[in-house]
Amino acid sequence: MKFQSEGLISLKINDDIYDYKLYQSLESLARTKSQRRSAKELNISHTVFNRRLLKAEQKLGLKITQKVGNGTLLTEAGTDLLNEYRKYIIQIKKTSNINIAGGHISSGLLESIRQPFNINVYSSSDKDAFELAKRGAVDILTLDDPLIAYELNIDFTPIAYDYLVLISNPNSKEIKSINDLEDLEFVNVEGSAQRLAWNSLEHYDINYSLKHTVNSQFDAFKLVKNSENLYSFLNASYFKGNEILKFDTRHVISVIKVNEDKPEVDEFIEFLLNDGQELIEKQGFTLI
Repeated sequence: MKFQSEGLISLKINDDIYDYKLYQSLESLARTKSQRRSAKELNISHTVFNRRLLKAEQKLGLKITQKVGNGTLLTEAGTDLLNEYRKYIIQIKKTSNINIAGGHISSGLLESIRQPFNINVYSSSDKDAFELAKRGAVDILTLDDPLIAYELNIDFTPIAYDYLVLISNPNSKEIKSINDLEDLEFVNVEGSAQRLAWNSLEHYDINYSLKHTVNSQFDAFKLVKNSENLYSFLNASYFKGNEILKFDTRHVISVIKVNEDKPEVDEFIEFLLNDGQELIEKQGFTLI
């Protein structure tokens, strides 16, 4: 798809203009995972909400939503569409606030401890957040997994530790040892620290398969909880689960200073490393 800006609240895609109402709907749906809840949130009928999505899909020639259980999730195309709009909004929004973009886990952490700073937090995958940083659209890049920084030899500042836990349906077989992971089917989360889990399974010569790939850990959690045959490794700071790979998957949550010209950026990072550590610990992370 070819994206082009159009005014302040629209994007032109393949010569068709999509106004803010569509993106408002996608933003809400990404959060609620329910068309009915999103319709209520936007104060429109479920019929109007559904018609808005279907009309966009017909014009795009792409599915942007998918039914999962009793809810509705964005497809990869829908997520890409929403992310492009988010990038555009960040770029045109001139503000004295600190603009932060990052992975779902790390950005969620900073969103929860935002006081006393004025910050705007945009949640995506590490990869998409890095693209925003390259454009100079954000002041701070925050990473769920420092892999990108390692690969490009970019200096980053660790602010916390986290690890992955095994998530399963209450009726799934009990996992007591590494060998019990043999031949299980997993839900993969794009751009997350899960690579540490897959590397560990390969290290232990465990056969496994990635049955589904989703865009967020919350989507993975929902899929797993609705199936006795699916498993996933998710961040212990947000989810409770089996700690069988705790030490194999320990990793840092980090930030990268992108904007060198805002003193507030340095002040915020200094806060995270000092007074903010107590707040970080309360959010379920391990201190540096």
